Amino acid sequence: MRRLLVGIVCAAAVSGGAVAAPSQPWRDARLSPDRRAELLLRRMSLDEQIALLHGHFPVLMKAPLPGAPRSAGFIAGQPKFGIPAITESDASLGVANAGRDSDDAAPLPSGVALAATFSPALAFDSGAMIGREARQKGFNVLLAGGGNLARDPRNGRNFEYLGEDPLLGGTLDGAAIRGIQSNHIVSTAKHFALNDQETGRQVLSANIGEAALRESDLLEFEIAIRDGRPGSVMCSYNRLNGIYACENPWLLTDVLKRDWGYAGWVMSDWGAVHSLAAAKAGLDQESGTEIDKQVFFDGPLKAAVKDGEVPAAKVHEMAHRVLRGLFAEGVFDHPLAPGGLDTAADSRVSERVAEQGAVLLKNAGGVLPLAARAGKIVVIGGHADIGVISGGGSSQVIPKGSVRMPPPKGAPAWGGGVVYHPSAPLAAIRARAHGEVAYVDGADPAAAAALAKGADVAIVFATQWSSEGVDTRLNLGEGQDALIAGVAAANPHTIVVLETGNPVLMPWLDKVAGVLEAWYPGALGGEAIGKLLFGEIDASGRLPISFPKREDQLPRPELPGLKSAMPEGGATAQPEPPFDVAYAEGSDVGYRWYAAKDLKPLFPFGYGLSYTAFRYGGLKTLGGQGLGVSFTVTNTGARAGIETPQLYLARGPHRTQQRLLGFTRVALKPGESHRVTLTADPRLLADWDVAGHRWKRDAGRYEVFVGPDAADAALKGEAVLAAATLAP
Repeated sequence: MRRLLVGIVCAAAVSGGAVAAPSQPWRDARLSPDRRAELLLRRMSLDEQIALLHGHFPVLMKAPLPGAPRSAGFIAGQPKFGIPAITESDASLGVANAGRDSDDAAPLPSGVALAATFSPALAFDSGAMIGREARQKGFNVLLAGGGNLARDPRNGRNFEYLGEDPLLGGTLDGAAIRGIQSNHIVSTAKHFALNDQETGRQVLSANIGEAALRESDLLEFEIAIRDGRPGSVMCSYNRLNGIYACENPWLLTDVLKRDWGYAGWVMSDWGAVHSLAAAKAGLDQESGTEIDKQVFFDGPLKAAVKDGEVPAAKVHEMAHRVLRGLFAEGVFDHPLAPGGLDTAADSRVSERVAEQGAVLLKNAGGVLPLAARAGKIVVIGGHADIGVISGGGSSQVIPKGSVRMPPPKGAPAWGGGVVYHPSAPLAAIRARAHGEVAYVDGADPAAAAALAKGADVAIVFATQWSSEGVDTRLNLGEGQDALIAGVAAANPHTIVVLETGNPVLMPWLDKVAGVLEAWYPGALGGEAIGKLLFGEIDASGRLPISFPKREDQLPRPELPGLKSAMPEGGATAQPEPPFDVAYAEGSDVGYRWYAAKDLKPLFPFGYGLSYTAFRYGGLKTLGGQGLGVSFTVTNTGARAGIETPQLYLARGPHRTQQRLLGFTRVALKPGESHRVTLTADPRLLADWDVAGHRWKRDAGRYEVFVGPDAADAALKGEAVLAAATLAP
């Protein structure tokens, strides 16, 4: 009997059960992650601990390590301890290809499209989908969780992120991280912090005061980390107030680990480590060492320990955090078993994001939906006959059947150029149209206008490519503005479908009847666009980023670091020497900036039209120790639709600053009403008190409003709140 019990115990340890063999007590899943990490570290030598603290970039390795997949990152396992290999994939918008031509992963729409859904539930489902695919493809760390605020609408990576508001971005980022980690793999939160432009990202210093930073970009990360509890946080390339983010002790140790109590590990971005000072500052793991000048967290770290420059206890803490993160997410207890990918099912998750994230910006005369319209439709431009465009860089997912094209003039061919996912809007339109559908590529604007003149409806597809490593222009480029203007002059029933990763200027807006911002719509983007144009589903997306009228409305009309005017393709050379970017707007990011300066954007944050209409009424506010509101939303139209009510702070006792306090999505049938209750996040009613090192809310009267966007106060109210303080 004793032998039988021992056999059961050992078998449980091997299979990832709750009971461990006595020789490896850290395999006992009943213990806390911290206890398990500590038990394991007691058996590990200094060399074995240091082996956890630096990783390879297999794509760049001349001789790949045994067992290393072609991927973004790899750290060999230590079988004698049961430590699995750490296999990392680039992500956020799906499981990236890491240099492969194509594969069977399902690409999500851009992050800004996800943000436009205002749906934490859909963010969780999206994260769960790509987390599941990561496991199925053999990865246990997904470099997803991008949440940098869109301080500049020209940032080439805004398409990966979640807009300009800390509450919206943090809430959705946290939900996506939870979804990813529901698959027993680690997700990251990145890029920490103020990685807000690509021009000079490795040399610039983002300069901002502490209070402003705490109330904006850091608040987004704080919410995401609090809600999502990611196993890892990735520090960014840029300097923050003069110090590289990956060796910034205030950022990594004082704020992240001490104030927020973060227990996981901090990994560097690939090539973001500049010295061994990073270890003392709070960096736990050097990633992609093939890009760094040397592998700081290997021989040099060991030598520093022996010389007394770095305490052995510091290395112990760094290794503890890595192991703790792996234990906490079940990486030890749920070994990878690649296989079982269902691309069709996963693509349907992507399609839901595209459907709910597309934003109807204009619909003059009810030109949309097209379901009731017969006659000839002309589709023009945007390679709508081929597929839908996607963003470039490390997040790029290239599904089978994709089409690649050369990048814009002057832009780098990251990942092989511009990629179109194989979901053609033209095919989706033809499948739903009642009459003839003609297509022309728009290369000859005069011919396109002539064809449009004889049509009942003209649909112009306009694209703008964004990519990691470059920033964009605000105009569409490649003659597309002129093409749209010419077609609109020929046909008053012209609809523009935008596939962009950023806001764009619209000099032709008054001339067209309809505008649909589809962003980068992912695996089944063409189908989603077809459904929206023909009204099979309501247009329910809302802008997570303000669209400016002109560049001179921005806090920095000229993008910092440019040596000359931005070229057509948006490419920018890496400027030298290092330069500073002063964030004089402080925490007034996006819609807060427009409100503070009394500027009217082209389209405000939160804006989006529906195929029905809504009425707000019956506002009640609750004050005292917290702020809450309730109100009624009624569908006054003839068809079902989805509204996204938003609660904003307009003014506090001693400060005027607009802030999003809450939001939700409400699906309503014609004539149906729903009572909505929203409660404000306490930090959004407070200001950061630098001297007191706390959040401080003044006693007094707080003015709020509820409406469909940041510029439409449908209901106004106020509440009296008591003074309060919150720990960091």
